[in-house]
Amino acid sequence: MTNDASVARNASAEGRDASTFGGTADSRPFSRYVVVVGGIVFAVLMALSDRYGFQRDELYMVECGRHLQASYVDQPVLAPLLARASVALFGLSLPGLRLWAALASGTTVVVGGLTAREFGGGARAQVLAAVAVATMPAVLGSGHVANTTPCMILGCAGLGLVVARIGRTGNARWWLAAGAVAGVGAEDNHLVGIVALALVIGVLLSGGHRLVLNRWFAAGAAVAVALMIPDLWWQAQHGWATIAMTHALNSENGGIAGIGTWIFGQLGITALAMVWVWPVGLRFLWRSGRPAWRAVAWAFGLLFVIFMLTTGKQIYYLAGLYVPLLAAGLVSADRWLHEHPVRLRRLAVATALTTVVPVLVALPVLPPADIGWTYHLSAVSGESVGWPQLVSTVRAAWQSIPARQRASAVIFTADYSEAAAINELGRGTGLPAAVSGHNTYWWWGPGNPRATTVLAVAPGPDHAGGYAAYLSRFFTSVRTVATLSNPYGIHNIEWGGHVYLCTGPRHEWGQMWPRLRHYG
Repeated sequence: MTNDASVARNASAEGRDASTFGGTADSRPFSRYVVVVGGIVFAVLMALSDRYGFQRDELYMVECGRHLQASYVDQPVLAPLLARASVALFGLSLPGLRLWAALASGTTVVVGGLTAREFGGGARAQVLAAVAVATMPAVLGSGHVANTTPCMILGCAGLGLVVARIGRTGNARWWLAAGAVAGVGAEDNHLVGIVALALVIGVLLSGGHRLVLNRWFAAGAAVAVALMIPDLWWQAQHGWATIAMTHALNSENGGIAGIGTWIFGQLGITALAMVWVWPVGLRFLWRSGRPAWRAVAWAFGLLFVIFMLTTGKQIYYLAGLYVPLLAAGLVSADRWLHEHPVRLRRLAVATALTTVVPVLVALPVLPPADIGWTYHLSAVSGESVGWPQLVSTVRAAWQSIPARQRASAVIFTADYSEAAAINELGRGTGLPAAVSGHNTYWWWGPGNPRATTVLAVAPGPDHAGGYAAYLSRFFTSVRTVATLSNPYGIHNIEWGGHVYLCTGPRHEWGQMWPRLRHYG
């Protein structure tokens, strides 16, 4: 344990060592053009916010917001809380729902510029960092969807900014801000808490014990833990459901097959023209000699390996840490770019050109009928079409059931997005509330526990082949009554799925409910 004066003396010495590599003990003036770049990103995202339709996760966030609780199987409370606020303010509106995501992405751009300032960057480096973040496909794509990802990226980037400031100033009081960012961010996505822990480990591995062995770090940690208490309480009451779900996801997406996907996928987190920048940033941070700055490099490296071995397809998990790496890289390269203006012009042109395809893939700029080719690159657009048609198909199947039989029937879906679409887009159309065994939906119960008829909805193509056989374990009669499609021919997660009429339950519906739970 050390006092605050020794922390400051240690940071001052680190600052002298780091000045050789572009660091400075004094911050540069902040460039207002950074805010302009962030504002442009926000404006573009809002201009496109009413295109296509609701994305599958957005419908689920709205449903979770209507069932407001301390946490959920698949995320903490912040995203559902924002969705609930959107519905209260704007009704069930695409622009209203996506307002928070666009704000988060625009703010992430500003954080990129601020982080470059903490690393000693002047106005040009700050603006370049803002542009680099603004052209990240991960930032643009997440800013269009109201789920946990945009705030997760912002939270991780915000931690990078605070740690960069601690490294520049040596002011341990900033751990209070880090604790607040970590706590609020972890209430959106647990990954923010994991990144915060990795940064602390990085400080220790870098020899920065004095930066964390003080009362301000302890206070910041206490703030973070206090903000996470509701989530931890809910998890403890529900069998640590998120851990079980994460294990199921990692079993599906991780392993040897996922390693190549993860590594190759990292090339798409930033604009292709900026891929060389973040390795330069890693080098800059490592050579800085400052434990707090080195901690960002350590955290990135540690989590890169861990996520590569466990998450596979979830290539966006590290997106927030690319923000400080891009900022550091452009501060390091600023003089090199300034001395040769042609390099700066070429970088600008290349960035613009390599941003075009990610924009076409991640944002709704093409006519819906022309987005089929984008689905295997990014599923966001493809999963934003077809939901009204799914609801119409289910409604027709429901109405075909005789009235007396419907009185003891429920609608059951294999996937949370189908249940959410039926409950949100089918509200007021005569459909009952759908139930599902998927993730948090399972905890909301089976509907009528004595139901004798179940109208089951399953996506395709992964589920369609074997789902009838799965349902036959619970019912003596399983009959296909409809097939799912969409008017644009997009082969998304629902395409080729089926609606089944299930009768003759082998046990009472409520008794079978525990066996119908699945996480993932």
